[in-house]
This record gives sequence, C-alpha cells and structure tokens, in this order.
Amino acid sequence: MAPDAESCTARAAVPSIDGSLGARLLPAALSLTAGSVDAISFLGFGGLFAAHITGNLVIMAAHIVTGGSARPAGILSVPVFIGVLGLTRGLAAGLESLRVSTLRPLLTLQFVLLAAALVLCVTAGSPLDTEGPTAVFAGMLAVSAMAVQNTLVQVSLEGAPATAVMTTNITRFVADIGTIMLGPESPEIARARNRAWHTGQAILGFAAGCALGAAYEAGFAMISLLLPTGVALLSVVLGLSIGFGRGKHR
Repeated sequence: MAPDAESCTARAAVPSIDGSLGARLLPAALSLTAGSVDAISFLGFGGLFAAHITGNLVIMAAHIVTGGSARPAGILSVPVFIGVLGLTRGLAAGLESLRVSTLRPLLTLQFVLLAAALVLCVTAGSPLDTEGPTAVFAGMLAVSAMAVQNTLVQVSLEGAPATAVMTTNITRFVADIGTIMLGPESPEIARARNRAWHTGQAILGFAAGCALGAAYEAGFAMISLLLPTGVALLSVVLGLSIGFGRGKHR
C-alpha cells in the first residue's frame, strides 16, 4: 500500500450522512434540539437566542444604538459562542490526531452541556431571575452546546446540512427545488434532490423544535429543557449506531 493510502486509512473516518439510518436521522434530531433550545432560551432566559447568535447581535446593536441596556446574557453570548467554537474545533483536531472519530465525543459533549443547564435551572427554582448569575451561566451552557453542535455538523458528519441556521437552509432548499423542477434529469439533479431531502428534514426539525420548545416552556417553565436534553441524548444513541465504514478520512 502506498504511503498516502496508509496515512488516509490510519486517520479517523467521518461518517457520511447517507451511510446508515442513524446518520440520516441525526440532522433532524440535531435541528429539533437547536429549535427547542432557541425557543426555550428566548422565552425563559429573557430574550436570549442560544442557537441563533445573529439574533443576539441584532438585539445588542439595537439596544446600544437606541441607548437601551442590553442584557448580560445577550452580550456574553457572542464571545462565548465564538470561544467555544474555537475550543471545540481544537478538541476535534486533537481527537483526529489520535485517530478517534469526533462525532460521538461531540454529541456527548452537547448532551452534557444541555444537561448541566437543565440541572442549574431546576435547582434555581421558579420563577428564574433572568439577569441573575444562575440564569446567565445556564444560558451560556446552552449557547456552548449549540456551538458544539455547529462545529460537529461541519467536521463530524459528511454532507450534513446546517442544523441551526435556517436562513442558509431555506436558501439552499429553494435553490435545489428550482434546480429539480427546471433542469433535465442528470447527476446534478440527483445531487440536488438528495440535498433537498436532507435540508428539508433539518428545516422541519427546527420548526418542530421551536413549536414544541415554546409549548413546553409555557407549560413547564425551565424544566422544559428536558426536551432538548432528551433529544440530545437520543442523538448520542444515534451516533453510537452509526458505522464508520463509509465516508471521508481526516
């Protein structure tokens, strides 16, 4: 075997989104997690978007320009998200250097962060002081979990759509539907059809997560974090079911 081939096979495999049933279901589960976390954090943490950092930037800028006071969680969310993205990518690089697939460890880390946020909110009692240190710290744990999810979709699952950025997904979905409807049957059409299938699942998963998260938060306050935490645990189980025989090597 050539040296390049030996080097490739020695590295950890990145599973393909089309490689198994678990891999095909995982983006929908991750989107459901992100949508429910975003809705619950917005309602329960006083306007914090845990998964939608763009929203936090808009709100923070609007408060600054109009002379209003931005909430501590909203201000902290942007640097925390960026910092955890960097740390998670570093962790992934370290795992890759050890020839360990990054998918399962990052799925587990997402679950642990959401579980920690849930425990903090439950022990703090109700109603939760949205500007108190406990709520702010729990919010940053949720933001960190979403940063981990964004990283793992980029580096740990080949071909996965974004699971927390619906503007990009809807744009891609509409463009692919246009390609399918307007073009003759070809390999490009087949690729567009496959992308649209996966992207559509992510969009539906996120929308369902938002609706369920809002309903659960209205009924159960911050105990509603059980929903995304439970789905994150399901994602870990799906990750354990995924084989690594197909996909790219890093």
